Amino acid sequence: MSETDTFIDEVSEEVRRDKLYAAMRKYGWIAVLLVVLLVGGAAYNEWRKASDRSAAQALGDAILAAEEQADATERATALAAIDASGDAAVVVAMLAAAEGTNGVDALRALADDTSIDPLYRDLAQLKLVSKDGSGLDPAARRARLEPLAAPGAPFRVLAEEQLALVEVDEGQQDAAITRLKALLVDDEASGALRRRASQLIVALGGSLETS
Repeated sequence: MSETDTFIDEVSEEVRRDKLYAAMRKYGWIAVLLVVLLVGGAAYNEWRKASDRSAAQALGDAILAAEEQADATERATALAAIDASGDAAVVVAMLAAAEGTNGVDALRALADDTSIDPLYRDLAQLKLVSKDGSGLDPAARRARLEPLAAPGAPFRVLAEEQLALVEVDEGQQDAAITRLKALLVDDEASGALRRRASQLIVALGGSLETS
């Protein structure tokens, strides 16, 4: 390659480099903006998901705390005081109304409505089977409760408590006592639930020893 060719190549390379730098100065902000938008969008999406999970957890905790109240009037008052919006507000209102004497139909409709959030549907199902006057026999109550007692289900321990009551109604006292004893050592069981389980074990003639 001659010196002339080498010089031409070097000049061409410098021209290409100058054009590249000029293009970067002119359009580089677009690339930076795209990166910022992508990173910002991903961060916002994660924040929104975390916020939604936190809100759902807070709502679930508030509902469970209301359900722990001693009588129907207190439960209805606590449910009515929960700040909720959208579908959750409708569900909470229906659960509060269901604490009265005419709530069975509302609970049944809610428990069987596949269009609502499964969390709220499961809660309505639990309320339905535990309500006096539900019209459900032990077999029907068991069928509704067993999916709620699956590992990882949000209301698993409460469903286990109700299944123990079903077993009592079926005359299976030993099975009920075994299930209740398991609740006594279940990390997800609340103090109130453990107290109820202990009282029922004693009422059934069982021992509170869990070993």
